[in-house]
Amino acid sequence: MTRLLGHSSHSVPEPAVKDGCARLGGPTQTHGSMPVIHTSVHKSTNLWISRPPIGRPAGVGSTHRAPPFVGNRVTRILRTKSPIRGVSPVTNVIAIANQKGGVGKTTTTINLAGALAEENFRVLCIDMDPQANLTAGLGINLNSIELSMADVLVGRATIDQVIVPTETEHIDVVPAHIDLAATEGELFTMLGREGILRDALEGKLKSRYDYALIDCPPNLGLLTVNGLVAADGVIIPVQTQFYAMKGLNNLVKVINTIRLKLNRKLKILGLLPTFYDGRTNLARDMLDELKAVGDHHVFESIIRNTVKLGEAPLAGRPITSYAGYTDAARTYRELAREVIDLG
Repeated sequence: MTRLLGHSSHSVPEPAVKDGCARLGGPTQTHGSMPVIHTSVHKSTNLWISRPPIGRPAGVGSTHRAPPFVGNRVTRILRTKSPIRGVSPVTNVIAIANQKGGVGKTTTTINLAGALAEENFRVLCIDMDPQANLTAGLGINLNSIELSMADVLVGRATIDQVIVPTETEHIDVVPAHIDLAATEGELFTMLGREGILRDALEGKLKSRYDYALIDCPPNLGLLTVNGLVAADGVIIPVQTQFYAMKGLNNLVKVINTIRLKLNRKLKILGLLPTFYDGRTNLARDMLDELKAVGDHHVFESIIRNTVKLGEAPLAGRPITSYAGYTDAARTYRELAREVIDLG
């Protein structure tokens, strides 16, 4: 199976259960413009990847026991795909980005991190949003932060000095602070401003983390560009509503421009449907439209808004540890499996 992230020779086993293939590739549109980089036409290479098995039960492959309804054969199949902590020599850096707010970027980052950590992967969450919702959602008291992502970007601290452990095992965070908004303005006067985060991460993560997840702010400014330039892949959460779909083409153009000019390895891992309500015709229609957009992979894991999902950030924990028995937790475990299988 094609490995999309990193440069490791370690190959992921072919899934024991196959249900076809999903196509992943970039669009062929002509790019628009943005303040910090120039645009040009780019057509990405189409790749084929095996689609991961869907419906993975909670806890299988981790230290938890499989639910009683899972048959022995299915359990054996799923456990053969369980990761071994530390086997990946190269950190997979994934940006979660969409210029529209309220589509579930932070929720996705926190809960994907929780599901990966549950599988014994070591995860670093990087908060690039001045609102610092990721930081707070992982249980960090914002008033206790002495050094933040802002200090890293302007050279006052290294990323090692800023990392803070969370209460969730295997998850650390590079916290954000409100002063990150002012820092973005400072970046415009700096040489190599688009690659500061990439340079800060270079060589720092390989022995410590298996995944780095970057929570980008809801715009296409320099903070988001830094996240995309540092990343190997990007997940785009898309709310299954009409207005949430409208800005998708602009984001894809920016991603393709960054791939062409600043980060050749950047790939769109997939579009993630969020806030889905299958009871409404609109949500179903928007999901169908999302699957028809370009050649991009759409994750099989569909995120529905639930009460427990909203409560988890108040507890400072991912849904997988706050309410691991829920459908929401199960969905994020399935998403983690899809991400793992992508490489």
